[in-house]
Amino acid sequence: MAKITVYSTPTCMWCRKVKSYFKEHNIPFKDYDVSSNQEKAQEMVRKSGQMGVPVIIIDNSVIVGFDKNKIDNLLGL
Repeated sequence: MAKITVYSTPTCMWCRKVKSYFKEHNIPFKDYDVSSNQEKAQEMVRKSGQMGVPVIIIDNSVIVGFDKNKIDNLLGL
């Protein structure tokens, strides 16, 4: 199973959508709220080069935003 990390904020609509998508498909993921965790916010920027959320890391692949096609391709869905 792929290792999935989601960097998100509570007010981000697309963050909620991607987390709901993973839950609907019973795909486990680790979620970090970058609005309250400065260390994880810095980690997100270092890994993605982006300040916007959501940032999704699937294994070593970085996805910025809820790119369903890219997520499905990486997970073999």
